[in-house]
Amino acid sequence: MGANRSPASSPDVCIVGSGVAGALVAYELSKAGFEVVVLEAGPRFDTSNRLDRMETAIRPGNSITDIWDVGGERDRFSSSGEVFYGLNKTRVKGVGGTTLHWLGVTPRFHEKDFEMQTRYGLASDWPISYEDLRPYYARAEEELGVAGGTDNPFTPPRENDYPMPAFPPSYSDSLYAEACDELGIEMHSVPQARNSEPYDGRSACVGYSTCIPVCPSRAKYSADVHVAKAEDHGARVIDRAPVQRLEHDDAGETVEAAVYETPDGSQHRQTADTFVLACGAVEIPRLLLLSESETYPNGLANSSGLVGKYFMDHPQVTVTAELDQPTNQEPIGYQTSESHQFYDHEEPTPGSIKLVFMNKNPPNTAEAAMRGGDEGVRGEMTDVFTGDVWGDDQLDWMREQGPNRKLKLLAVPEMLPQKRNEVTLDRTTTDDHGNPVPDVSYSIGSHAAETMEYIRELQHDILDEMGATILHESDLSQPSIASHKLGTTRMGTDPETSVVTPSLRTHDLENLYVSSGSVFVTGGAMNPTLTIAALALRLADHLSSNR
Repeated sequence: MGANRSPASSPDVCIVGSGVAGALVAYELSKAGFEVVVLEAGPRFDTSNRLDRMETAIRPGNSITDIWDVGGERDRFSSSGEVFYGLNKTRVKGVGGTTLHWLGVTPRFHEKDFEMQTRYGLASDWPISYEDLRPYYARAEEELGVAGGTDNPFTPPRENDYPMPAFPPSYSDSLYAEACDELGIEMHSVPQARNSEPYDGRSACVGYSTCIPVCPSRAKYSADVHVAKAEDHGARVIDRAPVQRLEHDDAGETVEAAVYETPDGSQHRQTADTFVLACGAVEIPRLLLLSESETYPNGLANSSGLVGKYFMDHPQVTVTAELDQPTNQEPIGYQTSESHQFYDHEEPTPGSIKLVFMNKNPPNTAEAAMRGGDEGVRGEMTDVFTGDVWGDDQLDWMREQGPNRKLKLLAVPEMLPQKRNEVTLDRTTTDDHGNPVPDVSYSIGSHAAETMEYIRELQHDILDEMGATILHESDLSQPSIASHKLGTTRMGTDPETSVVTPSLRTHDLENLYVSSGSVFVTGGAMNPTLTIAALALRLADHLSSNR
């Protein structure tokens, strides 16, 4: 018998999306006694199949699109900006959302990230402060299960220790440490939502080293954890139910229903007292723009004209190098050391930097064979035939490799919002429901570009001090993207310059809220997931207190 995907009967809250934001809001509200329904566009993935998904991941030639059923008409998109934005490599539609394949790094934003205009005359201030989020950061760390240490002298004020101890530094971290000590660069542990000991009914990390794109042991947090908890408290989750549009009342003051379609092609109207959009900084503006009406011809909640505007995602600066000694013989799929020393800057430029000391794993034999010995390709397995060493020469090269001697440095620069960076509708291309697909227009901007140049110099200083030979550097004009999708429904007190209020309610509709990185005013240089989670918990408290 097929799954029941008929609408829930008169729920208090309808949540669109089941990533970390939607899952936490659903859990908190259902625990508080609300009747909650969650509409998820993608499927429910069987957790017992994650070993199979890992096997798919480690086979040469496979990518995230194979592992998490991404792609096809359902996931069509366009990219029209200066930098190509490969959306299907940075999202998963399904119960748990993109946390199914994220790395799991969970730093807090710093105080300065909320005060960019006041401190530097750049961008805009958030209408809330670090202190407003501080208790919710602590709660988010408890809910996700964050392992971290007390060795970071640059972290913003904290109220208690992390729920779990930090992971110890890797062997390659010790090689960086000597050079960084000479250069006066302080290294420290990395907060991450990965169990360093058993936590919340899940095991400690067992070292599969396939964190991206899949953690078979579930030691790394994913949002389906809180989806299950929400269901235990009575929430109902309807999967494979992509929302096509939102419908409002005659006065245009409230949302009445979310119209979704099921695999059999039928459409349903899910009514509720309150609606929360939690489907990410690309699909949220797309849904609002698709919900145009006579009352709102430019899309729902868009009286400011800013829905979809100020899209942000962090570019990445990487350098791969080689030492004349072994570096990492036992693969570790996540970093264990960073430096936030260059984050709280005094002058406006260069902007904040998060410096990451990567554990560069050796290529497996099949990958090395398919690459033809070429160190310059991007590692996406779409460049299989671009190598320059083949046959017997390739076999000799592989035999001569010996211990892994590779190193990799990665850094993320501060990303400022630009109005020209936006998510719009591409009306020339449609998805499997006949709707226009999202078009992402993305450019780096001068602030981030200047910061990236500074990062490259810093990386060279470290590798020169180590005596390393540089093998490959990322292209600063066409960088890889961190998959930190932010902006597009920014938060503010003025309805003319923002989409949602500080309580995350849309200015235009009194029962429509947004819980997503889309509400970020600025992007900082830190991974955003913990801030998204903290905002979700804050929203749940707001809805509970105003019941």
